[in-house]
Amino acid sequence: MSPSPTVAYLRSLEAVRDRSSQVYELGRAGKLDHWTFEEDKLADAVEYCAKIIERDFGTDYAKIPPHCRRNHFLTPSRDRIALLLSDPSFPLSSQPLVQASALIDLYLVSVLLDAGAGPDWSYTETDDDGKVVWKGGRSEGLAVASWHMFVRGLFSSDEKNKFQVDATALKNLTPEVLAKHLQVSKTNPMAGLEGRCNLLIKLGDALQARPDICKNGRPGDILSYFEPRIQSSVLPLSDFWSTLFDLLLPIWPSRTTLPSAPEEPLGDVWQCPSLSRSLDDDGKKRVEGDDFVPFHKLTQWLCYSLVEAIESQAGWKVDRGRGQTGLPEYRNGGLLVDLGVLTIKADTLGESAYPNGSGKPPVLAASDPAVIEWRAMTVISLDRIHELICAKLGVSPEVLGLAQVLEAATWKGGREIAKEKRAGGGPPVDIISDGTVF
Repeated sequence: MSPSPTVAYLRSLEAVRDRSSQVYELGRAGKLDHWTFEEDKLADAVEYCAKIIERDFGTDYAKIPPHCRRNHFLTPSRDRIALLLSDPSFPLSSQPLVQASALIDLYLVSVLLDAGAGPDWSYTETDDDGKVVWKGGRSEGLAVASWHMFVRGLFSSDEKNKFQVDATALKNLTPEVLAKHLQVSKTNPMAGLEGRCNLLIKLGDALQARPDICKNGRPGDILSYFEPRIQSSVLPLSDFWSTLFDLLLPIWPSRTTLPSAPEEPLGDVWQCPSLSRSLDDDGKKRVEGDDFVPFHKLTQWLCYSLVEAIESQAGWKVDRGRGQTGLPEYRNGGLLVDLGVLTIKADTLGESAYPNGSGKPPVLAASDPAVIEWRAMTVISLDRIHELICAKLGVSPEVLGLAQVLEAATWKGGREIAKEKRAGGGPPVDIISDGTVF
């Protein structure tokens, strides 16, 4: 059964940008509950980001990769995706769709593992002799760990093809198995481990439930689904997004629903009290869900990653239309806080938000209204930073896309300035994670 028009809208990419724009306007008017927004300081963020781009790429913008999971498999000494695709045991590795399907399999499980691991976890990569090859944490550590799990066949139930992800293998995972392969221990703790494992198990259920999209129970089957449906090897992003969203919807916790449609989950969608109050103050007739703000962060991160695999390996062109938004997570959002674009109103949070003391970052749940406002302001601020960087550098948004700015400037810049501001490089706001939002 098709979702109601309101539910369909809140699940869309358009709604992410539209509703975040409404919150952004509240920020400009000084009407946010928990943040002060200084729009003129976006210029400082642009200057900071432009310097990072110049430092790392000069003016060769074509070399800037899009923000996607593939980049996290690359470290200075190893290109693990190239190693995978050149592996002599990789089946039919010369066929573009087979290559792209395998990468979709890998990227999907890797992204689902890529919720914040916490500052204390790291992964140690060793060679066959036990010598340490690489060690790291956070997104890169999770990527490298997931790559090793993939090439060892942990996600495959087919002994003849370990280079795949399938429903049967996913449903047999346990937190204990995952902890072993992620090297989790008392001295190497990871936040949200059980949540990650449950996501992968639910992914197995979701793949089995949609043989029309994934006939063999593999994520990469989505390419076979689209192949006869596209023209001239051009895949509309809107079609890919809606299919991917429908496929993955059952794996997310049901956080927010509409009163009129309690059985229709919305995903990463949250009610925003400051937006609700402003709509009441405007005196206009309210409609159901008009104060809900969607983000769909993990699905968007996954979509960025899969689109890269489709274009680089399958050879298809993805028609982005209005396109995806910047990702509303703690690196992009942290950049804005650390550069003074956004300042939290500490007295609005309450003492419980500062369990580590007043001099430490606040600790908030993903559902906290302050986090919802922060994420919405981040989405539109990233649009503005993209526009202003292009203007500063004298290039068009087609030459330097939003996904490239996320990769080369805002996400990277958020991480770099966090290291300057805080020991350990943690974010300016700690978000309690269950592994299913960030």
